[in-house]
Amino acid sequence: MATPPATAPILFDRALLGARLARAQAAGAATFLLERATEDMADRLQAVSRSFSSAADVWTPGDGLAEVLHGRVASVGAIGFAEAEALGLPPETLDLAVSALAFQFVNDLPGVLAQIRRALKPDGLLLAAMLGGDTLTELRQSFAAAEAECEGGVSPRVAPFADLRDIGALLQRAGFALPVTDVDRVVVRYASAFALMADLRRMGATNVLRERRHTPTRRATMLRMAQIYGERFADPDGRIRATFDIVWLSGWAPHESQPKPLRPGSAKASLEAAVKQVKR
Repeated sequence: MATPPATAPILFDRALLGARLARAQAAGAATFLLERATEDMADRLQAVSRSFSSAADVWTPGDGLAEVLHGRVASVGAIGFAEAEALGLPPETLDLAVSALAFQFVNDLPGVLAQIRRALKPDGLLLAAMLGGDTLTELRQSFAAAEAECEGGVSPRVAPFADLRDIGALLQRAGFALPVTDVDRVVVRYASAFALMADLRRMGATNVLRERRHTPTRRATMLRMAQIYGERFADPDGRIRATFDIVWLSGWAPHESQPKPLRPGSAKASLEAAVKQVKR
Protein backbone atom coordinates (compact mmCIF):
# COMPACT_ATOMS: atom_id res chain seq x y z
CA MET A 1 0.00 0.00 0.00
CA ALA A 2 1.43 3.36 -1.02
CA THR A 3 2.32 5.80 1.72
CA PRO A 4 0.33 9.05 1.39
CA PRO A 5 2.49 12.16 0.83
CA ALA A 6 3.46 14.01 3.98
CA THR A 7 1.68 17.28 4.57
CA ALA A 8 3.42 20.33 6.01
CA PRO A 9 2.70 20.97 9.69
CA ILE A 10 0.50 23.99 10.35
CA LEU A 11 2.67 26.15 12.58
CA PHE A 12 1.19 29.59 11.94
CA ASP A 13 -2.31 31.00 12.22
CA ARG A 14 -2.24 32.94 8.95
CA ALA A 15 -5.71 34.41 9.48
CA LEU A 16 -4.44 35.99 12.69
CA LEU A 17 -1.26 37.06 10.91
CA GLY A 18 -3.31 38.86 8.27
CA ALA A 19 -5.32 40.68 10.93
CA ARG A 20 -2.18 41.78 12.75
CA LEU A 21 -0.49 42.96 9.57
CA ALA A 22 -3.56 45.02 8.73
CA ARG A 23 -3.65 46.46 12.25
CA ALA A 24 0.03 47.38 12.04
CA GLN A 25 -0.48 49.16 8.73
CA ALA A 26 -3.45 51.10 10.09
CA ALA A 27 -1.58 52.13 13.24
CA GLY A 28 1.63 53.14 11.45
CA ALA A 29 3.90 50.22 10.70
CA ALA A 30 7.50 49.94 11.88
CA THR A 31 9.27 49.55 8.53
CA PHE A 32 13.00 49.88 9.25
CA LEU A 33 13.71 46.21 8.52
CA LEU A 34 11.59 46.25 5.38
CA GLU A 35 13.31 49.44 4.19
CA ARG A 36 16.70 47.82 4.70
CA ALA A 37 15.63 44.72 2.78
CA THR A 38 14.16 46.87 -0.01
CA GLU A 39 17.38 48.84 -0.44
CA ASP A 40 19.40 45.62 -0.46
CA MET A 41 17.00 44.10 -2.99
CA ALA A 42 17.62 47.05 -5.32
CA ASP A 43 21.39 46.62 -5.02
CA ARG A 44 21.22 42.88 -5.66
CA LEU A 45 19.03 43.27 -8.72
CA GLN A 46 21.35 45.98 -10.02
CA ALA A 47 24.17 43.44 -9.94
CA VAL A 48 22.23 41.07 -12.22
CA SER A 49 23.26 41.82 -15.79
CA ARG A 50 20.05 40.92 -17.56
CA SER A 51 16.62 42.40 -18.17
CA PHE A 52 13.30 41.07 -16.94
CA SER A 53 10.00 41.31 -18.78
CA SER A 54 7.58 39.92 -16.19
CA ALA A 55 7.84 39.73 -12.41
CA ALA A 56 5.74 38.89 -9.36
CA ASP A 57 6.13 40.28 -5.85
CA VAL A 58 5.01 37.55 -3.44
CA TRP A 59 3.43 38.80 -0.19
CA THR A 60 5.83 41.67 0.57
CA PRO A 61 4.08 43.81 3.23
CA GLY A 62 2.92 47.35 2.60
CA ASP A 63 3.56 48.87 -0.81
CA GLY A 64 5.84 46.00 -1.66
CA LEU A 65 8.74 46.34 -3.99
CA ALA A 66 7.04 48.36 -6.72
CA GLU A 67 9.57 51.19 -6.57
CA VAL A 68 12.49 48.77 -6.76
CA LEU A 69 11.04 47.06 -9.82
CA HIS A 70 9.81 50.23 -11.54
CA GLY A 71 11.75 50.84 -14.73
CA ARG A 72 13.53 47.49 -14.41
CA VAL A 73 10.65 45.16 -15.28
CA ALA A 74 8.07 45.72 -18.01
CA SER A 75 5.20 43.99 -16.19
CA VAL A 76 4.93 43.54 -12.41
CA GLY A 77 2.19 41.72 -10.54
CA ALA A 78 1.80 41.86 -6.77
CA ILE A 79 0.42 38.88 -4.89
CA GLY A 80 -1.13 40.28 -1.73
CA PHE A 81 -1.20 38.46 1.58
CA ALA A 82 -3.66 35.58 1.77
CA GLU A 83 -4.43 33.01 4.42
CA ALA A 84 -4.05 30.26 1.83
CA GLU A 85 -0.58 29.61 0.43
CA ALA A 86 -1.63 28.77 -3.14
CA LEU A 87 -0.13 31.46 -5.38
CA GLY A 88 -2.14 30.71 -8.51
CA LEU A 89 0.76 31.43 -10.85
CA PRO A 90 0.59 29.81 -14.32
CA PRO A 91 3.64 27.73 -15.32
CA GLU A 92 6.60 29.44 -17.00
CA THR A 93 5.07 32.93 -17.08
CA LEU A 94 7.63 34.88 -15.01
CA ASP A 95 11.29 35.62 -15.37
CA LEU A 96 11.58 37.20 -11.91
CA ALA A 97 9.96 36.50 -8.54
CA VAL A 98 10.77 38.60 -5.47
CA SER A 99 9.65 38.70 -1.87
CA ALA A 100 10.71 40.66 1.22
CA LEU A 101 10.10 39.63 4.83
CA ALA A 102 7.13 37.33 4.22
CA PHE A 103 8.40 33.76 3.90
CA GLN A 104 9.21 33.40 7.62
CA PHE A 105 5.47 32.98 8.34
CA VAL A 106 4.79 30.33 5.68
CA ASN A 107 3.61 26.92 6.82
CA ASP A 108 4.70 25.09 3.67
CA LEU A 109 7.81 26.90 2.47
CA PRO A 110 8.94 23.96 0.28
CA GLY A 111 5.53 24.07 -1.42
CA VAL A 112 5.67 27.83 -1.99
CA LEU A 113 9.19 27.60 -3.42
CA ALA A 114 8.06 24.78 -5.72
CA GLN A 115 5.14 26.92 -6.94
CA ILE A 116 7.51 29.79 -7.72
CA ARG A 117 9.94 27.45 -9.46
CA ARG A 118 7.14 26.17 -11.74
CA ALA A 119 6.03 29.73 -12.51
CA LEU A 120 9.49 30.83 -13.65
CA LYS A 121 10.56 30.59 -17.24
CA PRO A 122 13.87 28.79 -17.89
CA ASP A 123 16.67 30.99 -16.51
CA GLY A 124 14.16 32.92 -14.41
CA LEU A 125 15.31 34.25 -11.03
CA LEU A 126 13.92 34.05 -7.50
CA LEU A 127 15.31 36.66 -5.11
CA ALA A 128 13.82 36.84 -1.62
CA ALA A 129 14.59 37.95 1.92
CA MET A 130 13.11 36.41 5.05
CA LEU A 131 13.80 36.52 8.77
CA GLY A 132 15.73 33.48 9.94
CA GLY A 133 18.77 32.29 11.84
CA ASP A 134 19.10 33.81 15.32
CA THR A 135 16.32 36.36 14.91
CA LEU A 136 14.95 37.40 18.34
CA THR A 137 17.12 34.85 20.14
CA GLU A 138 17.42 37.20 23.11
CA LEU A 139 13.64 37.50 23.49
CA ARG A 140 13.19 33.75 23.11
CA GLN A 141 15.75 32.99 25.83
CA SER A 142 14.39 35.63 28.20
CA PHE A 143 10.80 34.43 27.91
CA ALA A 144 11.84 30.79 28.39
CA ALA A 145 13.83 31.60 31.52
CA ALA A 146 11.06 33.76 33.00
CA GLU A 147 8.29 31.23 32.37
CA ALA A 148 10.35 28.35 33.73
CA GLU A 149 11.06 30.36 36.88
CA CYS A 150 7.64 31.92 37.44
CA GLU A 151 5.25 29.33 36.02
CA GLY A 152 7.15 26.04 36.04
CA GLY A 153 6.89 25.54 32.26
CA VAL A 154 7.61 27.07 28.87
CA SER A 155 5.14 27.95 26.09
CA PRO A 156 5.88 28.82 22.45
CA ARG A 157 6.60 32.54 22.31
CA VAL A 158 8.89 33.20 19.35
CA ALA A 159 8.46 31.49 15.99
CA PRO A 160 11.08 28.96 14.90
CA PHE A 161 13.35 30.41 12.24
CA ALA A 162 15.11 28.46 9.48
CA ASP A 163 18.89 28.75 9.11
CA LEU A 164 20.95 29.20 5.95
CA ARG A 165 21.68 25.51 5.49
CA ASP A 166 17.98 24.58 5.74
CA ILE A 167 16.94 27.26 3.26
CA GLY A 168 19.66 26.29 0.78
CA ALA A 169 18.49 22.68 0.94
CA LEU A 170 14.89 23.76 0.32
CA LEU A 171 15.93 25.69 -2.79
CA GLN A 172 17.62 22.59 -4.16
CA ARG A 173 14.64 20.43 -3.23
CA ALA A 174 12.33 22.81 -5.14
CA GLY A 175 14.47 22.38 -8.26
CA PHE A 176 16.36 25.67 -8.33
CA ALA A 177 19.76 25.80 -9.98
CA LEU A 178 22.71 27.78 -8.56
CA PRO A 179 21.09 28.30 -5.13
CA VAL A 180 22.72 30.92 -2.90
CA THR A 181 21.94 31.99 0.66
CA ASP A 182 23.55 34.63 2.87
CA VAL A 183 22.60 36.56 5.96
CA ASP A 184 22.47 40.25 6.88
CA ARG A 185 22.57 40.51 10.69
CA VAL A 186 20.91 43.60 12.12
CA VAL A 187 21.29 44.36 15.83
CA VAL A 188 18.80 46.95 17.09
CA ARG A 189 19.02 48.55 20.52
CA TYR A 190 15.99 49.37 22.64
CA ALA A 191 15.32 51.07 25.95
CA SER A 192 13.61 47.90 27.23
CA ALA A 193 12.09 44.58 26.21
CA PHE A 194 8.69 46.29 26.20
CA ALA A 195 9.91 48.81 23.61
CA LEU A 196 11.04 45.90 21.42
CA MET A 197 7.66 44.21 21.77
CA ALA A 198 5.93 47.46 20.78
CA ASP A 199 7.96 47.51 17.56
CA LEU A 200 7.07 43.87 16.88
CA ARG A 201 3.39 44.78 17.15
CA ARG A 202 3.96 47.62 14.67
CA MET A 203 5.52 45.08 12.29
CA GLY A 204 2.57 42.70 12.65
CA ALA A 205 5.16 40.21 13.90
CA THR A 206 3.86 39.20 17.30
CA ASN A 207 3.15 35.58 18.19
CA VAL A 208 0.92 33.85 15.60
CA LEU A 209 1.95 30.27 16.40
CA ARG A 210 -1.06 27.95 16.47
CA GLU A 211 0.26 26.38 19.68
CA ARG A 212 0.71 29.73 21.37
CA ARG A 213 -0.64 30.36 24.82
CA HIS A 214 -4.22 31.68 24.61
CA THR A 215 -4.47 33.12 28.13
CA PRO A 216 -2.92 36.44 29.20
CA THR A 217 0.62 36.25 30.49
CA ARG A 218 1.01 36.97 34.17
CA ARG A 219 2.30 40.42 34.98
CA ALA A 220 5.02 38.89 37.18
CA THR A 221 6.23 36.75 34.28
CA MET A 222 6.40 39.73 31.93
CA LEU A 223 8.30 41.81 34.44
CA ARG A 224 10.72 38.97 35.14
CA MET A 225 11.24 38.46 31.38
CA ALA A 226 12.18 42.13 30.97
CA GLN A 227 14.50 41.90 33.96
CA ILE A 228 16.27 38.79 32.63
CA TYR A 229 16.56 40.42 29.19
CA GLY A 230 18.26 43.42 30.76
CA GLU A 231 20.58 41.27 32.85
CA ARG A 232 21.73 39.10 29.94
CA PHE A 233 21.54 41.27 26.84
CA ALA A 234 22.10 44.89 27.83
CA ASP A 235 24.98 47.14 26.84
CA PRO A 236 26.85 49.22 29.45
CA ASP A 237 24.44 52.12 28.88
CA GLY A 238 21.49 49.91 29.86
CA ARG A 239 19.94 49.58 26.41
CA ILE A 240 19.12 46.03 25.32
CA ARG A 241 20.08 44.34 22.04
CA ALA A 242 17.71 42.56 19.65
CA THR A 243 19.04 40.45 16.79
CA PHE A 244 17.31 40.26 13.41
CA ASP A 245 18.88 37.96 10.80
CA ILE A 246 17.66 38.80 7.29
CA VAL A 247 18.35 35.66 5.27
CA TRP A 248 18.69 36.18 1.52
CA LEU A 249 17.93 33.36 -0.89
CA SER A 250 18.25 33.21 -4.62
CA GLY A 251 18.00 30.54 -7.25
CA TRP A 252 17.45 30.16 -10.97
CA ALA A 253 15.09 28.03 -12.98
CA PRO A 254 17.38 25.59 -14.81
CA HIS A 255 18.56 26.52 -18.29
CA GLU A 256 21.13 24.97 -20.62
CA SER A 257 23.23 28.17 -20.60
CA GLN A 258 23.94 27.93 -16.86
CA PRO A 259 27.24 26.56 -15.50
CA LYS A 260 27.17 22.83 -14.85
CA PRO A 261 29.01 21.00 -12.07
CA LEU A 262 31.90 18.81 -13.19
CA ARG A 263 31.26 15.08 -13.45
CA PRO A 264 32.82 13.08 -10.61
CA GLY A 265 36.33 12.02 -11.60
CA SER A 266 36.66 14.56 -14.42
CA ALA A 267 39.10 16.88 -12.65
CA LYS A 268 42.45 17.38 -14.40
CA ALA A 269 44.49 17.57 -11.20
CA SER A 270 44.13 16.10 -7.73
CA LEU A 271 43.79 18.04 -4.50
CA GLU A 272 46.76 16.11 -3.11
CA ALA A 273 48.99 17.27 -5.98
CA ALA A 274 47.87 20.89 -5.52
CA VAL A 275 48.72 20.80 -1.80
CA LYS A 276 52.15 19.33 -2.52
CA GLN A 277 52.79 22.09 -5.06
CA VAL A 278 51.90 24.78 -2.54
CA LYS A 279 54.26 23.27 0.07
CA ARG A 280 57.17 23.56 -2.34
